[in-house]
Amino acid sequence: MLKIEQLAAGYGNIQALKNIDLAVPAGKIVSLIGANGAGKTTTMKAIMGIIKPTSGRVLFKDQDVSRMPTHKIVNGGISLVPEGRSILARMTVLENLEMGACQRRDNEVQSDLKRIFARFPILEERKAQLGGTLSGGQQQMLAIGRALMARPEVLLLDEPSMGLAPLVVADIFKVIQEINQAGMTVLLVEQNVRQALKIAHHAYVLETGRIVLSGAAAEIANNPRVMEAYLGGKKAV
Repeated sequence: MLKIEQLAAGYGNIQALKNIDLAVPAGKIVSLIGANGAGKTTTMKAIMGIIKPTSGRVLFKDQDVSRMPTHKIVNGGISLVPEGRSILARMTVLENLEMGACQRRDNEVQSDLKRIFARFPILEERKAQLGGTLSGGQQQMLAIGRALMARPEVLLLDEPSMGLAPLVVADIFKVIQEINQAGMTVLLVEQNVRQALKIAHHAYVLETGRIVLSGAAAEIANNPRVMEAYLGGKKAV
């Protein structure tokens, strides 16, 4: 459904991505793992059109979206839950969710809102509360809910466990699995490698802008190089 071909991108004279190839099959969770500075967030930004590639391309359902404006990419069916959540702090929970649907012109926004509240009851309880006053875990739920309100076919998640307590992290990963099981295709960028590989079908390892390993998540989890670098020498699954 989503495919990256020989993608290079960066910031000024700094090349953060060096001709990477990556595929996200429909209905699967694909994890992109790597250390800080490896290029994971740059990959997400390039997919969303936030930065433009210097070469290569991003294909969504066989259409080249590499140089498409971000709002058209969202309209086309890709949503991003950004690193750090980027909640609109001075807007209410409800207003944040409505912003996720701001480009939609169909008549099913309210029914989708009910589905988000059914998945995240705490958001309904706090729908009149300012987004910036929520806990970190609640803000992450809100960020996911806001992205889902755009009705994507592919959901990109950039470091969803960042700054969260272990119990909250477990809840967030359970939600990601449930969303996928309901039919959503997911590309997951995550430094919590153990959790990411447990729920993923496929995985890629990114190091200094290059894909150095790829394959089934279970195989990647048991790769000695990955175990040593990211898992303290122990298997993830």
